[in-house]
Amino acid sequence: MSRLSTEITDSAQKVDKFIEQVVSLETEPKVLYKAARHIIDAGGKRLRPFLVLKSCKLVGGAEQDALATAASLELLHTFTLLHDDIMDQDEKRRGVPSVHTKWGVPIAIVAGDLLFAKVYEAITKHTDPKRVKPKRILEVLQQVTKATIELCEGQTRDMLFEDKETVSEAEYLQMIEGKTAALFETSARCGGLLGGANKTQVKRLGEFGRFAGLAFQIIDDVLALTADEKVLKKPVGNDIREGKRTLMVVYALKKASKSQRKQILDTLGNQNASAEQIKATIALIDSLGAIDYAKKVADRYINKSKKALAKFADGADKEDLLSLSDLIFARQH
Repeated sequence: MSRLSTEITDSAQKVDKFIEQVVSLETEPKVLYKAARHIIDAGGKRLRPFLVLKSCKLVGGAEQDALATAASLELLHTFTLLHDDIMDQDEKRRGVPSVHTKWGVPIAIVAGDLLFAKVYEAITKHTDPKRVKPKRILEVLQQVTKATIELCEGQTRDMLFEDKETVSEAEYLQMIEGKTAALFETSARCGGLLGGANKTQVKRLGEFGRFAGLAFQIIDDVLALTADEKVLKKPVGNDIREGKRTLMVVYALKKASKSQRKQILDTLGNQNASAEQIKATIALIDSLGAIDYAKKVADRYINKSKKALAKFADGADKEDLLSLSDLIFARQH
């Protein structure tokens, strides 16, 4: 196991242990807490908490001061997943039935709401004001609130795009900046704030997180079309069936001939499209160079994320963050 894998696993274990305490399965009504913990207990990469903890340590902070916020951002991420699955009518998440599939939509909505409330409870109740200045705790809360607003805006844009025939690359990037990159940026910024970073350091950490987050979503979209379904743990090609205007779809529609464009649009958002139609459309998108183009754009953002860390002192924590950028680009699920 590589150093990065060991560090991510160690970070995840600490975060999971904290989450088990703040979202306890022993709390009544138990069905609510079981539903809220369902996707968390199914696994996940825990990259956002890792970003919080590593950013804190990079600027000389103590990991324990950032643990509550690291866990809270995983709770926030999970809250969005529960509601996303309802909106997209996805039946599986992380290889297990989605919460609304297992317990019904009403419980899934309330479980998501509970996780959102727990975000703020975790930060305010478990961040020690004797160790972290209250002003910085307030700044963290402001950052989390701002990210949540951006998440909602990005998710809405994503849904509205499904009814638009043409979406520009700039519109797509604006959408994923809210839907995905905002939480990566906030994770890095909050880690810096809790570690005692100055304004310039917080800004640079935010840039690292934002660029890494943009790359993460682009690669996520690529994997949604190209990954091994057993590894991905969700149906490959779902983005086509749901009508998602990913960067690859945007690029392919721009490059396609009239007949190719018709083929893509006939399948895009067609809930009744056969597996063969989906496969053929993915092959067409690939043949137009869209997948290679998306990977190049993602690689460009990875390089930008690394440059944002250039002025931080060299050391193990900086290397771990740089390695995280490489992992985001190279991952298979």
